[in-house]
Amino acid sequence: MSIARKWSAAVAVTLLCGAALVAQQPSKKPEGIVTPQGQSTFRAAVNLVTTDVIVRDGRGQFVADLKTGDFEVLEDGKKQDIASLVLIHGGRAFNVQAPPPPPVQEGIILPASRPTSDAAGRIFIFFIDDLHLTFRDTARTRELFKKMAKNLVHDGDMFGIVTTGPSSMSIQLTYDKKVLEEAISRITGDGLKPSEILNQAKGQNGPMELRYRAHVAFSTAYELIKNMEKVHNRRKAIIYVSSGYDFNPFETSRLKQEQERYGGSGDGSSDTNSTHLNPFAGNTQRDGNSGAQFADTDLAVELSELARAANRANASFYTIDPRGLVAGQDLDEEVEPADWDTYVRKTQQSLRTLSELTGGLAVVNQNDFDKALKRIDAETSDYYVLGYYSSNPDPLRRTRRIEVKVPGAKGATAWSRTSYSLALPDNDSKAASPKK
Repeated sequence: MSIARKWSAAVAVTLLCGAALVAQQPSKKPEGIVTPQGQSTFRAAVNLVTTDVIVRDGRGQFVADLKTGDFEVLEDGKKQDIASLVLIHGGRAFNVQAPPPPPVQEGIILPASRPTSDAAGRIFIFFIDDLHLTFRDTARTRELFKKMAKNLVHDGDMFGIVTTGPSSMSIQLTYDKKVLEEAISRITGDGLKPSEILNQAKGQNGPMELRYRAHVAFSTAYELIKNMEKVHNRRKAIIYVSSGYDFNPFETSRLKQEQERYGGSGDGSSDTNSTHLNPFAGNTQRDGNSGAQFADTDLAVELSELARAANRANASFYTIDPRGLVAGQDLDEEVEPADWDTYVRKTQQSLRTLSELTGGLAVVNQNDFDKALKRIDAETSDYYVLGYYSSNPDPLRRTRRIEVKVPGAKGATAWSRTSYSLALPDNDSKAASPKK
């Protein structure tokens, strides 16, 4: 991948959310600090913590008649006072309990802010990781987006499109569905085939090109999510289209190929009398297992960091694998069947992890995309936006657990994000972002 392509991905995420910065900013609650007479009084501001809540009864139907007293929200096990509650039902907003107004600054008289007329609409970000979609997945991916344009995106919904590779799209947030329809023909997969992965140069962290592509995708998504933090009071869903990730794929097949290349017997054993024997081949299997262990750990860490950023922005990942129901590998690919099964399982699990950690939905290993899109449409159309001011004053406790209950609705269950993280200062946040 060229440096220009990587730069264009960075520019894409910077521009994408520009149109949404007019959205309503969160109100802040002043906290006075009592000081001795004669000294200055300092005030701190605490942002309103908001989370989307989906409440369904025993039949799976959305419950749309709840009041503030029907909810109970816990942060790290401590009950919080609910400051605001908004019901979004069928694309319309109903203010159950309005948040308190922001504090008035002395000496400044400002007119009352005018509420936005489109606050009830949804925001969809179509994140197309074409670096992890093979060329043969192109037709299925385009067909999937045709279904989305028809069945998922409705009037009043705002959407944007970002790609990680050669499709080279960075479409800012817009309401015009024609933009989506025109973009479909530009989607082109450029992922590595198994044979190309086997022939890659191997570094200390596994196949170097594979790691580089994953880091480009994660970095692009991370910067995109950071921009989404600026948008408030709107349902934000990231439709993440990719075939998933595995940092150490086809381990046995790569080992076998290396042994054959350096004079091994090709069956996992080595010829000790060969003058072309790789002196390090004897430790390859052990080092490979160790590498696989660390590769899986590295992948889990990077996925968790992405999920934390999404939870901080109150956005959900809806991951979709356009491969659908995955069968065996192609006949022209020299991959061990066990390696292929492991690869498919890990790539699908990586997509499940992103969705589960952010309260979204993983559409993997299935061909019924219509049913999945219908569920995504329902989950993003009917929900509550619950807000509260955290009673935990400790800024060092970055990650806080959230639990929302609905004791006022018998037999109903509530879904919400399970945690959120306080934003780091700019210098620290740069260090915490996934490496490029």
